[in-house]
Amino acid sequence: MPSRPTDVHAPSASGVVRGVGHEVGGFKKFLLRGNVVDLAVGIVIGAAFGSVVQALVRDIITPILGAFGGVPDFASWTVAVGSATQLVGDFLNALIAFVLIALVVYFLVVLPVNRLMDKYHPEPQPAPTKECPECTSKIPQVARRCRECTAQLAPPSEEVAAAMRQAAAPSGAVIADEAAHALAERLRRSDGGS
Repeated sequence: MPSRPTDVHAPSASGVVRGVGHEVGGFKKFLLRGNVVDLAVGIVIGAAFGSVVQALVRDIITPILGAFGGVPDFASWTVAVGSATQLVGDFLNALIAFVLIALVVYFLVVLPVNRLMDKYHPEPQPAPTKECPECTSKIPQVARRCRECTAQLAPPSEEVAAAMRQAAAPSGAVIADEAAHALAERLRRSDGGS
């Protein structure tokens, strides 16, 4: 029996099993992330809600429509085209069920939820604004400078004024340079005067 060549770089079986534990841990983190769990709950509730709405349409709304104009069941309608039979009635039943389900969902779910959202989550009020006297653009009420034309509308805050004074003050190198020049000038005068 010929021997198979062995790959010296192939991981051992125990190494593969240890690596799987790390991968399963990552999979567990993926499953327990908030959006995955929310999506799963939404799908389950959506499927349950869909069956409730379909039962409402099939068992309550369709018989009410049938009382006014006959039973709206078109399943027996067919159209023969050559040797093929088209089930037009099934399509019409599905179309009517879709329209009825859409109406029920809109009037019994979407409108009440929108009303509740409007009641408990009102629109955020916009920040108060004023008009810039220079360029007449709208700026926030508390602004001290116009963002469009950079006109100064109010004196800067004390922190900004201190920062501006700091930036305008001469640097240490400039002061040291001026002091060295002044000292050199004094030394020259004192040497020349004696």
